Amino acid sequence: MRTALFLLLIGLFGLSGCQSMQYRALESVGIEKRDVLSSRVDKAADAQDEASEQFASALDQFRATVEVDGGDLERTYSRLDREFQRSQARATEVSDRIDAVENVAGALFKEWESELALYSDPDLKRRSERILVDTRKRYASMMSAMRRAEASMTPVLNVLQDQVLFLKHNLNSMAIAAVRDELGDVERATEDLITAMNQSISEARSFIDALK
Repeated sequence: MRTALFLLLIGLFGLSGCQSMQYRALESVGIEKRDVLSSRVDKAADAQDEASEQFASALDQFRATVEVDGGDLERTYSRLDREFQRSQARATEVSDRIDAVENVAGALFKEWESELALYSDPDLKRRSERILVDTRKRYASMMSAMRRAEASMTPVLNVLQDQVLFLKHNLNSMAIAAVRDELGDVERATEDLITAMNQSISEARSFIDALK
């Protein structure tokens, strides 16, 4: 029941709106910022996994495009353009998810630090401080990996957009030949992206396990 309510409230508030109001509403039913952080990290990891699959699909379509020799160039362009648009949408979702993680983490750490002053037992306070420091270190490592993964999407999107635009205005065999020259760069950029995504996903899963 608690899980269902958690998911319902998260869905109602989404990733936008007044975040402090969202956190208060969740806390009123027993769902703490730590729970929200864990959920958002999980969703960010899922979004990165889906983005990796989409960029791999776009690379496959790019390879298919440069192998075309004559035929329906308009249809070839349209397929590549669709893959580019889907990749762009996945990239936006990844960025939104990472921003949402950063938002709730900031609120959680601020609250945690302020509540240290409420302890009357010095030993418990020191233990909480050590856990806070450790959690912050793990979070910083994860966020760094997420931002690297996010940044790795830009070169791929830029190359894909350039090629889509070039094909749009030059639907002929010479254009296909020119685009073919860029295949190696697209493959390398996509490989770097997927590697960064996988590292970020691994960091996210480890962070979630540590929170538990």
